[in-house]
Amino acid sequence: MHTTTDPVHRHASSASGGGFRWTAAVGAGMAAMVARRRVLLGDLVHWKVHTARLQAKQLRAILRTAAPTEFGRSHSYAGLIGLPDAELIAGFRKSVPLGDYERVRPLINRMRDGGEPNVLWPGLVRDFAQTSGTTSGDKYIPVTAAMMKSNFRASLDIFAHAQNFGVSLTRMLSGRLLFLGGSTELASNQHGVRTGDLSGIVAPLIRWPLSEVYSPGQKIALMSHWPGKIEAMARLTARQDIRMISGMPSWGLKLMERVLQIAREQGRKADCIRDVWPNLTLFVHGGVKYAPFDPAVRRMWSGGDVDFPYRYEVYPASEGFIALQDTRGDPGLRLLADVGIFYEFVPLEEIGDPAARGYLCHEVERGQRYVVVMTTCAGLARYIIGDVVEFDTIPAGLDGRGGEGPCRLRIVGRHKHFINAFGENLIVEHIENAVTAAAAAAGVTIGEFSAAPVYPGPGQKPGLELAVECANGLESRGVLERFQAAFDRSLKEQNVDYTTKRTDDLGMVPPTITVVPMGSFHRWMESRGKVGGQVKCPRCANHRDIVNAVVSLAGTR
Repeated sequence: MHTTTDPVHRHASSASGGGFRWTAAVGAGMAAMVARRRVLLGDLVHWKVHTARLQAKQLRAILRTAAPTEFGRSHSYAGLIGLPDAELIAGFRKSVPLGDYERVRPLINRMRDGGEPNVLWPGLVRDFAQTSGTTSGDKYIPVTAAMMKSNFRASLDIFAHAQNFGVSLTRMLSGRLLFLGGSTELASNQHGVRTGDLSGIVAPLIRWPLSEVYSPGQKIALMSHWPGKIEAMARLTARQDIRMISGMPSWGLKLMERVLQIAREQGRKADCIRDVWPNLTLFVHGGVKYAPFDPAVRRMWSGGDVDFPYRYEVYPASEGFIALQDTRGDPGLRLLADVGIFYEFVPLEEIGDPAARGYLCHEVERGQRYVVVMTTCAGLARYIIGDVVEFDTIPAGLDGRGGEGPCRLRIVGRHKHFINAFGENLIVEHIENAVTAAAAAAGVTIGEFSAAPVYPGPGQKPGLELAVECANGLESRGVLERFQAAFDRSLKEQNVDYTTKRTDDLGMVPPTITVVPMGSFHRWMESRGKVGGQVKCPRCANHRDIVNAVVSLAGTR
């Protein structure tokens, strides 16, 4: 029997058998590490009774640590720490107003650009996660040592919950775990402050022996050019025994598509990804709505309607890990109540009101939509992240009475219009600026417009569609092509995430421009009873309802 010391071939040789290798011991060690936590996570009564109290405990710890900082002193943190839970929370709400990134941008600029310590958090914050965001431009989110610990604890909970679902860590870690993260390369300034993708900031956590099961490895992880990165990952992992994938569905599909192509070029049977990675057990996903991708993922995995053996949803944000799925097949995500983050929830209709009240997880109501507000162990206080959630179960109060179960929620949107189907993070301003630039470049006059994602399907690749009113001009192919190119170019100039997805047409293809007659949007709004001088046409949405309805009503499709 032929043997080889090449690790790629070793992993491939075990793929068909689904057996064990020495890294099974890593899985056994991880299972032992999370054993007590796994039992606690499975105690639903504990989380029903204690979640609210745990949240008060997180707030007290955050205020105690941040009290000596500039922000803590100016908001009287020290005077709140010794108060009973209910008074502590009330005093904190009174002392610190709700705010978004624009409120803390000047402070973060001082911390990041000037290397100034003790502003939002004690000492010098050395790491900042860069994100385009979906409600503002580029943001730089502080990542402290305490936040790194919080993220680590949340990641362990993923494995604990997976075990409760039925996943064998010993068997899964006998193969490779593939993480589809951003570039791990960080840029440092003269103060030693590092900025980059969160993937790069957490990369130091991947040490031996976890490095023995981690794929694609540090060299490929450093790559920032996504087409090249996908190609490198595909060529590496096509011969590896991949047993878990973690990443956004759109990138997972793109990678698996290329892996199948490579396997076929090598003369292997590769009708679906299960033929290449027969031991693939767990798909961890989050960040975007999964339902539009579900049919395509099932076809990629099995060639039909069969899903992955286990699929697990997470709710991460640059500001901190928020919630994890705790019941197999249930879309509700359990709030991470004890990892150093304090949450409030503001009714959606009140978010623009200076007097808006933040409700704790035990004070919310089912059927009501709330905007998520976080106070973190990285210094952000009553920070509006913009996600909109609804609650499935509500825990007991601070006195431990009442409640239905652990705090479970579902993401239902954002409090501002946006498009983020594939991680492109487009907001209304981006769309409006791009349409203006495109109309100028094409020399046409346009009316109302709205943009929507184009989801992948048979013969259809992911992208963006703009439905736009135009009286004349865009019927000419040359003019339409100029409009399309200028629209695409403007979006790239405004948004680094969109540029990444559009590089070499890998993550998203060029936008589709659908021209509708003037007045089409007004007719659509009138059909919904939405008319009047104060009624505005949505410029974009993270779903296709508006564009499909307008185009259908206009009779152009």
